[in-house]
Amino acid sequence: MYAVIKTGGKQHRVSQGDVLKVEKLEGQKGDTVVFEEVLLVSKEDQTRVGTPVVEGARVVGEIVHQGKGPKIIIFKKKRRKGFLKKTGHRQPLTEVRIKEISL
Repeated sequence: MYAVIKTGGKQHRVSQGDVLKVEKLEGQKGDTVVFEEVLLVSKEDQTRVGTPVVEGARVVGEIVHQGKGPKIIIFKKKRRKGFLKKTGHRQPLTEVRIKEISL
């Protein structure tokens, strides 16, 4: 059984027991998170596709870790002008373990 959920402006295909990194969600380690925007649910030979979401479907997960992604370096330069600019960014991420998929 698997589902496609939408969170943080992205879509993720998840199964029970999967651990995925998503955009930062509110909560502490061990808290339960419920994803209501379920776009598709597939059980053995039966598939339900939502328009845009599947009614009554939900995915329950548990927060495993709150952290940051890898550092991305932004470097800008204008030749012959002496202009150099270097900045960085680390996206806050939440690791979630999927506990249950229900219709």
